[in-house]
Amino acid sequence: MTTMRAAYLVEPGRFELRDVARPEPAPDEALIRIARTGICGTDIHIFHGNYSAEHLPMVPGHEFTGHVSSLGSSVKGLTIGQPVVVDTNIGCGRCYWCRRNEILNCPEMRQMGIHMDGGFAEYISVPARLVIPAAKDVPTEVLALTEPLACVVRAARKAKVQFGQSVVVMGAGPIGNLHVQLLRTIGAAPIIASDISAERREMALKCGADAVAEPEALYAKVMEMTDGRGADIVIESVGIPALYAEAQTLMRTGGHLAAFGITGPGETLSLDILTTILRENSVKGSVAGMGEDMHDALTLLTHGRINSEPFTSVEYPLERIQEAFDSFAERPQDLKTQIVMAA
Repeated sequence: MTTMRAAYLVEPGRFELRDVARPEPAPDEALIRIARTGICGTDIHIFHGNYSAEHLPMVPGHEFTGHVSSLGSSVKGLTIGQPVVVDTNIGCGRCYWCRRNEILNCPEMRQMGIHMDGGFAEYISVPARLVIPAAKDVPTEVLALTEPLACVVRAARKAKVQFGQSVVVMGAGPIGNLHVQLLRTIGAAPIIASDISAERREMALKCGADAVAEPEALYAKVMEMTDGRGADIVIESVGIPALYAEAQTLMRTGGHLAAFGITGPGETLSLDILTTILRENSVKGSVAGMGEDMHDALTLLTHGRINSEPFTSVEYPLERIQEAFDSFAERPQDLKTQIVMAA
């Protein structure tokens, strides 16, 4: 077989299924037969033309897992048929940031499924150095959570979350609820989650939040549960400027705002500089998981530290990818949707 099926986003809002040539791995690459790929919030931004539109037409999808199908002539350490996940971030390998293992800041950094073709296809050829072997007894629907969990792992690292710290998670969608689970594993307390969706607030409780609140009641709930101080850390996981502004009112003096939710291009946040200085508050961004974040996320999933069930119950075949994206906003109860390519 020399062809494969791939879902190209040809313009905002419209996928086109194509039969295209199956890639051949270069000497330093591995060809992966993709099993399934999760739909990420970033994919939704791309679908609506709010992000990476200059790269269309393109095959999106960066939350994928599969099995090694073939190997380039110089690849060692991988075997045909083994299950794998892939670090989708490709740096130049030469610049200041790559030398410091800050590949996400590399000026030439590209991400599979965002800046180049990704995982909504039956096969993908990737640099072998980015392929991470997985345990054979971990289901593919769980392995497909490695990349989104890695993003959450990195955000926790950037925020330096410690046990006993109070944390607010603004947004209880798929990533928000992964934040909640990881925070509970770390030992943060109390964990307070907020969302406009009652279904997602209920899911946040099941994922380990100590309390939930509707957005209009969040401030009062945070103050109630932190003795009026405000939270040690606030994670904005939605990507709305107004929520970023509100987040500043929810954290304590000396608190930290973890900027995680992606906004539209050009959207800004008003920051009271004097208050930030006098209160010694901090803000730090976190965009994706890479390197050790991927390995640690895979370890957590392999050993059952994350309850994957809420994120693996909804799947669509590749042929119905348009329907999966079109209906995404109408399914707030579905924390994660995965596109299935193969068993």
